[in-house]
Amino acid sequence: VGDFVVDENATITVSDADGQMLNAAFGGRVMLPKKAVIAWGRRPDAGEAVVTAAAFACPADFSEWTDGTGGSVRVKVIGNILKIKVGLDSDEQMIRTIREITDLPLVVDANQGWKDRYKALDEIFWLHEQGVQMVEQPMAVDALDDIAWISERSPVPIFADEACQVLRDIPRLKGAYHGVNIKLMKSGGLREARRMISYARAEGMKVMLGCMTETSCACTAVAQLSPAADFCDIDGNLLITNDLFEGMVVRDGLMVLPEGAGLGLRKL
Repeated sequence: VGDFVVDENATITVSDADGQMLNAAFGGRVMLPKKAVIAWGRRPDAGEAVVTAAAFACPADFSEWTDGTGGSVRVKVIGNILKIKVGLDSDEQMIRTIREITDLPLVVDANQGWKDRYKALDEIFWLHEQGVQMVEQPMAVDALDDIAWISERSPVPIFADEACQVLRDIPRLKGAYHGVNIKLMKSGGLREARRMISYARAEGMKVMLGCMTETSCACTAVAQLSPAADFCDIDGNLLITNDLFEGMVVRDGLMVLPEGAGLGLRKL
């Protein structure tokens, strides 16, 4: 899985001068009911789960159903939103299979998977009818004109993911996307991420906070900013077995940050 040395060096020392919880500056310790998304799972081409689990107020459970092609979908549900990886020819079949099981709200991430803007927009309208609330990175990062065309016509917000890494990326994304996905491992840390949030808000854009496959150190760090976000996809610590820290948890369907100064982390 990796040693995650960058987590310790880059984020564990972040604290405010008064020894208070860092997230207090952004609104409190229980964040974003009914907006955040905490994902779990793998891409469809990984051969296992084709959806990733989502957000709040639902007891943890495993559900399994067939995908109509002889395979099966195993999903760990830890909330009341499902995040789904799309961008494949089997998207519609997958969504229909999910809708046979649940009517939970959906968000989707195309990971640059759609190649034609007309087909992408048609799918987005269909996905909206199926309860999809937002779409991440519908086309390649260099297809900016096509994405702007889609965003102008889309019934749901379109977020930049791979297209947004640091502050200087955001000016060129204005008008092409409704919002940006900000990740500490891309931006370089909390200060840059906070600047990105401020700039995006000033430009009238929505904000999503995400993560890579990370320990609870990095996930707890980015969660400090979540009161300033519209969506959160903070799940990297759920995808590893050698987490070095105890930090942010999901409790009764809400993200809850630990007590204590700075990030409030405890070294395991």
